[in-house]
Amino acid sequence: MFLSVFFCLTLIANVKAERSQPKNIFLLGGQSNMSGRGGNYNDTNNIVRWNGKIPPECASNKNIHRLNANKTWVPAHEPLHQDIDVLKTCGIGPGMPFANEILAKVPTFGSIGLVPCAIGGTRIAMWGRGTVLYNRLVDRANASLNCGGKIRALLWFQGESDTSKEDSKLYKSRLENFINNLRQDLNISELPVIMVGICSADQGPYMNLIRSIQLNYNDTNVRTVDAMGSTFLADHKHLDTKSQIRVGQKLAAAFLSSFDGLHPK
Repeated sequence: MFLSVFFCLTLIANVKAERSQPKNIFLLGGQSNMSGRGGNYNDTNNIVRWNGKIPPECASNKNIHRLNANKTWVPAHEPLHQDIDVLKTCGIGPGMPFANEILAKVPTFGSIGLVPCAIGGTRIAMWGRGTVLYNRLVDRANASLNCGGKIRALLWFQGESDTSKEDSKLYKSRLENFINNLRQDLNISELPVIMVGICSADQGPYMNLIRSIQLNYNDTNVRTVDAMGSTFLADHKHLDTKSQIRVGQKLAAAFLSSFDGLHPK
């Protein structure tokens, strides 16, 4: 009797796990504009708050999940990075509008799993192989596959912290090493990467060098969408909600047009 009950409970648990395991997994990496600051403001005490406003493009969807800090799949909702980028106030980012746009364009695409990994203020050197951020990205990526699914792409929004004279000179080689190492360590030799060309107005004279590297990256499985034309919060560094939605939808369009998004495997 006990064994029969145990078997039934185990079967139910496995069925629930299978239902919650997304088929299509996307890794989200980079710094603050990936983790999201849309809707943030400074209150009367100059403390950064999120206004809690969620536009329809960022709404929860039963077919969108996120891997939380405990590496468990849960229903996705804004702010996606609230338990990952814990030292900052997170708001709207590009992840939810990206996922919602894919499902709007291709209703048969299947469930989507978002794996938030971005941390505000991080330079590309902090994502090198063997660093805390890199190891956590690989660990979370592997954990996302525990019950099946397939990693479809890495979404990458980073570079604002590398606009110094010295860091900008090394950005190309560091970015290439990061992408190549990640593909090797995840055993996905042709992992698609869709990155965002940075555009923040307050990044100094070397921002255009970073942009040039991103917009002209020479790799068959890398695409770059341009954030130029974005509008910002009062700090002139972080995209507002409207522009985060725009970037997320651009990322979705790039994936669907470039990486067999219309025919998920």
